[in-house]
Amino acid sequence: MSAAARTQLRVGRLTKAHGLKGAIKLELYTDDPERRFVPGAEFSLQVPADSPWHGKHLTLRELRWYNGHPVGFFEGVDDRGAAETLVKAILWVEHVEQEAPEPDAWYDHQLVGLAVVRDGERIGEITHVDHLPAQDLLIVKTRTGEVMVPFVSAIVPEVDLAAGTVTVTPPAGLFEELPEAEGGDDAASAQPDDSAEPAESAE
Repeated sequence: MSAAARTQLRVGRLTKAHGLKGAIKLELYTDDPERRFVPGAEFSLQVPADSPWHGKHLTLRELRWYNGHPVGFFEGVDDRGAAETLVKAILWVEHVEQEAPEPDAWYDHQLVGLAVVRDGERIGEITHVDHLPAQDLLIVKTRTGEVMVPFVSAIVPEVDLAAGTVTVTPPAGLFEELPEAEGGDDAASAQPDDSAEPAESAE
C-alpha cells in the first residue's frame, strides 16, 4: 500500500500564559478544535531558531474554555515561566491528504489564492480567511481594495478547487465599487436566504 500524501496544517497560535500552572491561551486557526485539540494530540512548533522549543513538539493534555477563550494544557509545561517561553509559537499538525473531508468544508490553504468570479467575470482573489464566532469571512482583494465576503452558501454557492475559482452571488452593495458585469445585475442583487446552510472552512 502506498503511503498517503501528507502536509502540514497550521491550527493555532499560543498567545499568552494563563494562570500559574503552565496553561496557555490559544488563537485557533481551525473550525474543528474538538477534532484537532484532543488529549494526546501532538503539534509541531514554529518558533525562532534561538527558542528552547526549536525543533521540538508539544503534546496536549487538555483543552479548556474560559470565558469563551480556548486555553491549552501541554505535557512538560508545568508553570507560568515555561508557558511564557512558548508565547507566539505557531502550532502545526500533520494532515493526511486522503483523510475524509467534511462535506462542504475547505482548509484555509485551499481557499487562499482562488479567483473570485461573479457573473462569469473575475473580480478578485482570496487573500485570507477570517474565522469569527458567527461565520467565516473570505477576504477578497479587488481592484479597489479588500472586501469581506460572508462564507455562506447564499453568497458563495460554489467552490471549484480544480478550476481554482470561487463563484459569488453577493447582495447589492457588497462589491458596490466594482463595475456591473454585462448582462444585468440579477446575481449581484440577490439577497441571502436566512435558511441557507453555512459553507464551512476547516484547517
